[in-house]
Amino acid sequence: MTAAAARTLETLGRIPLYASLPAEEIARLDTRCGWKRYEPGQWILDYDEDGTDVFFVTVGRVRVLIRTVGGQDVILRDIGDGEFFGELAAIDGAPRSAGILALTAVTVARMSAGVFRETLHRWPDACDQVLALLAGQVRRLSARVNEYGTLNARHRIYAELLRLSRPSADGRAAVLSPPPTHAEIGARVAARREAVNRELRALEKAGLLERRRGGLVLTDPDRLLEMIREAEEE
Repeated sequence: MTAAAARTLETLGRIPLYASLPAEEIARLDTRCGWKRYEPGQWILDYDEDGTDVFFVTVGRVRVLIRTVGGQDVILRDIGDGEFFGELAAIDGAPRSAGILALTAVTVARMSAGVFRETLHRWPDACDQVLALLAGQVRRLSARVNEYGTLNARHRIYAELLRLSRPSADGRAAVLSPPPTHAEIGARVAARREAVNRELRALEKAGLLERRRGGLVLTDPDRLLEMIREAEEE
């Protein structure tokens, strides 16, 4: 990558959080960040790492993982272009609660907690976006806790397939493309890869899942949702 090409990636103008800021403010913030590129498979943050900086992903995709007491990695979510991570430590100063792994080549801006908090105090729109993000994280985690408390591995797998999918062109089915690996699905719902394989094969046999070139298709997502709700009521 040429120096000129790198500079086009190294700007917070690519981050929706700061979309309402004037161009000159963006340029000022760019100079207050450290910029770094990571290769696929590199750890950007390790578990329980010290520090309170916030990281903005201008290009690429990273994965948020937590490690259980038993040493198992659980996938919380993926973060892509325009998103950021590390805001919790910047707000409360506590140790990192997750590890961050680069899934693709990634360019990130590293901003100190002080600068991050300054931008939230100065720009109400950015503050409102962070508040909405934190509220969304709480709701997602609450949903996860509810699933672990009420659903067995089978139905947690169903729920994760629905979360990872997007509606098909006609709205009748749901598509996962690119298809996640069995190990990845298992890491998202604390299930063994063998269990994921067994449940996907059962869905295929029932006509609720099809393997097509480049993805998986949930042929009747409403039925899967109904099955999850029935399991919650048992």
